[in-house]
Amino acid sequence: VAPRDLRTQLVDLIEHEMSFGPEGRITAKLNSLTDPEMIEVLYRASQAGVQIQLITRGICCLLPGVPGLSETVRVRSILGRYLEHSRIIRFEHGDEDQPLFVIGSADWMGRNLDRRVEVMVPVVHPKHRDWLDQVLAFDLADDIVRHELDSEGVWHRHGPADFSHGDAQERFYRWVVDRQKA
Repeated sequence: VAPRDLRTQLVDLIEHEMSFGPEGRITAKLNSLTDPEMIEVLYRASQAGVQIQLITRGICCLLPGVPGLSETVRVRSILGRYLEHSRIIRFEHGDEDQPLFVIGSADWMGRNLDRRVEVMVPVVHPKHRDWLDQVLAFDLADDIVRHELDSEGVWHRHGPADFSHGDAQERFYRWVVDRQKA
């Protein structure tokens, strides 16, 4: 719970992932990443070899792909029909023998971590974890329309020219509908 201990817990989870070096993996879907301390710990994780994939809908002050600083970080933004407010974080080694999924309300911004009441909770039910994994898989697919941030802070469009063939949100929607019919 922020502002009490959420920042400390997130830093601890990132540092735990750092202990696995290149085998470490962090995927975070957030609206914004502006907090200097969180950016610094992600830079340290990258320098330790942790593979970091960030999906940010709004502001991202971290610069990915900077040699010696953030070489193992990728940042993408996906905008679509739905205004998403999801925050999903996946730590590959966060839960003993399986990844740890955390969901909640907090973006990684000073105001959210230090001045607001925000909550993040672990997801333990296997079905729910699978769904979150699928959300991230759709968002991280190479054949979707997205913008990727380069090492100089410039966004570049990637994916198919026809948005209807590369819409991650639509793919997820169809996937959910199919699951409801089954």
